[in-house]
Amino acid sequence: MSDGAPMRRRRSNGPPSVRHGRLHKRRPYATVAKVLVATLGVLIVSGGSIAAIAAWDVARTIKPGVHLALPPGKTAVPIPSVGAIDGGVNLLLTGTDTRTGQGGAFSTADELSGSSGAGNNDVTMLVHIAQNHQSAMVVSFPRDMMIPIPECPNPTGGTYYAVDKGMMNSTLSRGGLSCVVLTIEKLTGVSIPFAAEVSFDGVSAMSNAVGGVTVCLASPVVDKYTNPPLDLAAGEQTIVGPEALSFLRSRHGVGDGSDLGRISNQQVFLSALARKIVNGGVLANPFQLYPLAKAAASNMTLSDTLTNPTTMVQIALALKNTGLDKMTFIQYPVVTDPDNVNRVIPHSSSAEVLNNALVNDLPVQLTGTTGRAAELAPGSPTATPTPTQAAAPSTPGATTTPGPTTAPAPATSGPAPVVLPSDTTGQTANQQTCTKGNG
Repeated sequence: MSDGAPMRRRRSNGPPSVRHGRLHKRRPYATVAKVLVATLGVLIVSGGSIAAIAAWDVARTIKPGVHLALPPGKTAVPIPSVGAIDGGVNLLLTGTDTRTGQGGAFSTADELSGSSGAGNNDVTMLVHIAQNHQSAMVVSFPRDMMIPIPECPNPTGGTYYAVDKGMMNSTLSRGGLSCVVLTIEKLTGVSIPFAAEVSFDGVSAMSNAVGGVTVCLASPVVDKYTNPPLDLAAGEQTIVGPEALSFLRSRHGVGDGSDLGRISNQQVFLSALARKIVNGGVLANPFQLYPLAKAAASNMTLSDTLTNPTTMVQIALALKNTGLDKMTFIQYPVVTDPDNVNRVIPHSSSAEVLNNALVNDLPVQLTGTTGRAAELAPGSPTATPTPTQAAAPSTPGATTTPGPTTAPAPATSGPAPVVLPSDTTGQTANQQTCTKGNG
């Protein structure tokens, strides 16, 4: 918004209050599920099959067309085919923790006291598809991250003032989906033309649609604060419906009990879901494809740039030939907030490397771990660069701002990947990881 922009009709100093329950009232710790499953179930679909089926469901409601007679010597104009979207894609996915309208386990007064109304964006993810469609990133932004929040439109009229330091998960209740987008644009420097918001219902519906997701647990996962409570034994577990939602929302049951641990746990689920969709037969089974597309479409609030079914198909087709090893899940790099040990702030030097890769549309190479609540399963491929690749140094508290560090150019065409600092955690979709419980 330019400095010369006219004053809006009304200004307010902050968003309307959103109620949040205390910990013992089972406050949900992230609506990740929705965003994650939506990300994989609709966008990370090889060949665009799911999106194509969803588009067919819309198209079949149109009445048969009238065949037009052609003058002598004229031929019919060929019907255009839908191809992958031109260029790259930046799509923001956010999950609201509201219980309003969710029903079931979230209809009690106790649950509604935890979060109602617009809710908070306890999950915020940026899906970046490269211009050449050869790589993709899914960047998760911690809910407890303290960052500048720009001026945002108030959905009921007027404008909210910008704040120098606000919590990431307050942006949805502050100014709706548009405010979340504006905040991530300011943080990363990229333009985000597409956005979608998902609620609790979407997680259960989409996990049901694929027949559940099998995840690896390195140790038991127990969390009495989720609804329903979790009590999963170590080993491989197939989770579905409300249990899948609890798994993705769990914070106290995984890693060190932090929001950062929860992000890596979500990536365990997402990578398993991606492998099932691409390699596990889902793409070849219309009885799973169609319900998955339907579940995603019916549980999302979309930006007006996404309401055209053709656009969704084109975005899906952009990932047709993107391999699982070229799809990277990343946690935005952070350090402890010096003003509050219970909050985090961006690690400036490491964040700058990631931001530069996003802005310059470069693929990335992970050098860090899989995160606080995940570990590689035995035999899983590693994302560690070859010895000739030098990772960018990462020193907490560093004030320098390094540019992208790139690995030697690969034998295949395309730009060399940016080697991310070691404190930038995550995994690729082809890596099998296991969740570490909070023992």
